[in-house]
Amino acid sequence: MTNPTIRFIRRGQVVTLVNVPPTRTLLEVLREDLGSTGTKEGCGEGDCGACTVVLGEAVEGRIEYRAINACIRLAHSIDGLALWTAEDLASDPLIGPSAPKPSRANGAAGLHPVQEALVQCHGSQCGFCTPGFAMSLFGLYQTKAPGAPVTRDDAASALSGNLCRCTGYRPIVDAAVSMDRFPVQRVNEAELLTKLEHIKSIPRWGSADFDPDSIYMTPNDLPQLLALRRQHPEAQIVAGCTDVGLWVTKQHRDFAKVLDVTRVAELRRVERYPHHIAIGAAVTLADAFDALVADRPQLQSFAHRFAGLPVRNSGTLGGNVANGSPIGDSMPLLIALGANVVLMSQRQGKTRSRELPLEALYTGYRQNVMAADEVLAWIKVPLPEPAEFLRVYKISKRFEDDISAVCLAISLHREDGRIRRVSIGAGGVAATPARARQTEACLLGRAPDSATFEAAARVLQAEFQPISDMRASAAYRRELLGNLVRRFGLETQGQTNTSIESLVLEDLA
Repeated sequence: MTNPTIRFIRRGQVVTLVNVPPTRTLLEVLREDLGSTGTKEGCGEGDCGACTVVLGEAVEGRIEYRAINACIRLAHSIDGLALWTAEDLASDPLIGPSAPKPSRANGAAGLHPVQEALVQCHGSQCGFCTPGFAMSLFGLYQTKAPGAPVTRDDAASALSGNLCRCTGYRPIVDAAVSMDRFPVQRVNEAELLTKLEHIKSIPRWGSADFDPDSIYMTPNDLPQLLALRRQHPEAQIVAGCTDVGLWVTKQHRDFAKVLDVTRVAELRRVERYPHHIAIGAAVTLADAFDALVADRPQLQSFAHRFAGLPVRNSGTLGGNVANGSPIGDSMPLLIALGANVVLMSQRQGKTRSRELPLEALYTGYRQNVMAADEVLAWIKVPLPEPAEFLRVYKISKRFEDDISAVCLAISLHREDGRIRRVSIGAGGVAATPARARQTEACLLGRAPDSATFEAAARVLQAEFQPISDMRASAAYRRELLGNLVRRFGLETQGQTNTSIESLVLEDLA
């Protein structure tokens, strides 16, 4: 069994790590192996954002920046990437203007605009969460055009995965919109691309391009992935590790072998066809939702509320679907959209695939129909039709960065004053994400009026037997199901004041 070498760029230099266990997290490597304790350890589950760092990846001749949670990201997954922590912003020679960085009046080294803005706006508060906030803002700073202003909406989106324990959000947001007031200091992407290309050419397994007996396997293409899955069915498949990472940090689980799908080129694409889009299983949640929102703009708010940005930057749509959590928010939506999944394997030297409706994937709590040698490769989502009326509702204790108590998605098509097609996906009310077939049958062929939706509400309340847990009681969940159907009925009739998001203070006055 071999352990691949990890190489990444930090502060303009190649960092090389050897003998790193497959389940060691990036945060553990930073704090314990490299002594970089500026990155903080908070919740250990990607929820608070104290451990946020930024990764840079070469994509089609440019650098793609993503703020991610280091506490649940496996260290091996950053091989071949660039890494920045809060300790690097003022010391990375690849960041800044061509002239040397100016010194502050007190003699300290010149700060990055992100850091200077936080200082000037008093956004540091107690300081524990500040490194995470700084890195989320650095990711925003690098993705905006040079010198472009940052809006408060930009800041709210970028900081959606960071929690401030001092309730000091106003000065932090003030800092975000102030970053462009300071001299521009950006990453020298041309030089970084050269360095990333250099480490990409160095094999991780010594003289070999790939070692099939590695304990951390990172195939580059689909045939290689399928072959490895056939040879190592016991290996734990990972992508962004936004859930598997919790198995490591909270359940202290260990895996003898890990199969990372995030480098498989075919699975990193969103492909568009005449009647559907095909989202590769390794496409990040951020990119997958961008593709869905491009076709259905009404999903923008829901996409923003799916976890925080660092989780969406790391996690993948395929991972969320394959994981099969009954409170995974993407599945009710995909069920309502009529999505199918494509499972692939390699048998007798041939590549095989089968396609099935997403709701047919699950057989029980976190159980599915996939064979030991199969992988989930694609999610196929039909394109919208002109008559489609779609809504998806997420009910949670916090508006952002929270897990749903109930998630309900409804897609309805009307024709000649009748409901001709309807698809309903529900989460948080059963052992698996589920399709509400009885409620669909209640709606089909009827006029979309108040009586119809009242009847459907009662059917939906009886269709599932939700449990009580820390997020909501069973009775509350049933009440929610009924009320959400009633709300959907009002919205089909043109009412727009059914959501806090749509309320205008002046109208209330």
